[in-house]
Amino acid sequence: DFIVTANEKEALFLEDTLLKKYKPKYNIRLKDSKTYVSVKLTMAEKFPRILIVRQIKKDGSRYFGPYISSRDVRDTIKLLRKIFPLRACSTAVFSNRVRPCLDYQLGICSAPAVGRISEEKYAELVKGAIMFLEGRNSGLIKSLKTEMDKAAAEFKFEEAAGIRDKIRAIESMLERQIAVTHSHADQDVFSIAENGIGVCVQALFIRDGRLVNSVSHHFKHTGLPAEELMSSFLSQFYRGDKYAPDEVIIPFHLEDEAMLTEWLIEKASRKVKITAASRGTRSRLLRMAFINAKEALSERQTPSDGKNNPALEGLKKRLHLRRTPRVIEAFDISNIGSSHFVGAMVTFKDGAPDKAGYRLFKIKNAGGPDDYAMMKEVLERRYKNEDMPLPDITLIDGGKGQLNIALSVARELGLANKLNIIALAKEKPGINNKAAAGERIFLPNVKDPVLLREGTLPDLLLQRIRDEVHRFAVSYARKLKSKTDFTSPLDAISGIGAKKKKALYEKFGSLEGIMSASVDELAKTHGITKKLAGAIKEAGTNNIKSPSS
Repeated sequence: DFIVTANEKEALFLEDTLLKKYKPKYNIRLKDSKTYVSVKLTMAEKFPRILIVRQIKKDGSRYFGPYISSRDVRDTIKLLRKIFPLRACSTAVFSNRVRPCLDYQLGICSAPAVGRISEEKYAELVKGAIMFLEGRNSGLIKSLKTEMDKAAAEFKFEEAAGIRDKIRAIESMLERQIAVTHSHADQDVFSIAENGIGVCVQALFIRDGRLVNSVSHHFKHTGLPAEELMSSFLSQFYRGDKYAPDEVIIPFHLEDEAMLTEWLIEKASRKVKITAASRGTRSRLLRMAFINAKEALSERQTPSDGKNNPALEGLKKRLHLRRTPRVIEAFDISNIGSSHFVGAMVTFKDGAPDKAGYRLFKIKNAGGPDDYAMMKEVLERRYKNEDMPLPDITLIDGGKGQLNIALSVARELGLANKLNIIALAKEKPGINNKAAAGERIFLPNVKDPVLLREGTLPDLLLQRIRDEVHRFAVSYARKLKSKTDFTSPLDAISGIGAKKKKALYEKFGSLEGIMSASVDELAKTHGITKKLAGAIKEAGTNNIKSPSS
């Protein structure tokens, strides 16, 4: 299907609408930066707040970013609020404030909630913060100097001194940024790197000739030509309230370059140009962006089939597997004392934890601290679930005994030829043991274990998996123990809630006092009927004792 529009600009807006409606699978979407932090100014409010957020919503606010380092952003906002003391409190706190807050005493809030600043003066602070966050620092400093001179001319020397301190603080921050050009223009530089698996578009943001930020956007490789990908990227990148600079620098010309330029000019209400640079300073900026894109791609992208992952390939070779073990499920048992028997399963996919594949099991039929029986129950419950796909490796924390239990479960369920089961035990060198420290892997029908040299990638991966499943199991057992330790026997009696329990403790002082009281004494407590008093007394005769902690 096709729709005829009057011009290319209308086609661009129509494309945006259709993309949001149909969400085509292979379209480039800027969703990778959803976990980065952004700075938010709540412009819909009378006195806008400044916040650090991770989600961008269409709520009338201004958003700046995203930024890679949340720590750097928080440090910047701390300094920014010293220069422009904007509020950060919630609407509820702001509405109920009757005196200046601690932030006001620290000099990072102008206390608009209690009328310490007018709406007009506060709007000037917001305007200055916006200019700063957009990187228009030269214009900001020029504007502040004009305000300072005006205040001085009106003999408002204290106000002029405050503005002077703001200027010095901003200039101090600018000295820490990297100057990359002699130009004072605002520029966005985009370069692209591909490796057959993924694509990275690297953006460098230059304000007043200084590099202020760098962001990587990652996508799956879809086979699109680089020019088409860059065009699609730019048309989505500058939508919404995104600041359009004086110049957008790209590595090659685009087919719809003229249309994009016209759109950016209309959006910014001033001259904006798109430049495909091949030499000079712009070329060096593109080279910097390309190097960063390649570095980000090599760190981020790993093949989806697990190949070229040294740890997984090492396991495949060492265990003589037919295919790379992309999915590994690991099992462990934990118990605290003579109760709280639990089992845990973790899943690793392509060498990384896959939290969607984590499972916890409360042991039901073990009958006591029998590790073999507990492991058998956990494995049966897991592999009877036909909705879950089978892993490439089933990893059991233990030795030959645990391995034999797992093999028996596989035979009973008809999975003996479908599961690669291994057991993992740590080898510790001693006086009479000269073997190198490392993981010992017990395999079915193999007498001697396979040794993994300590510190190798397969050894480190298995250690990580074993430690993770152990942590998961122990934390669950502790959670269950904590629940029972701090649960009163009164909780098991129907009809006794928090208020009645509180009344009983206030009258009798302790659980022992409650349980030893007569039915008549209990019935005299506020809210306790004869029937409830009888239930409490019956619980007392059943030897319900006070918790140990």
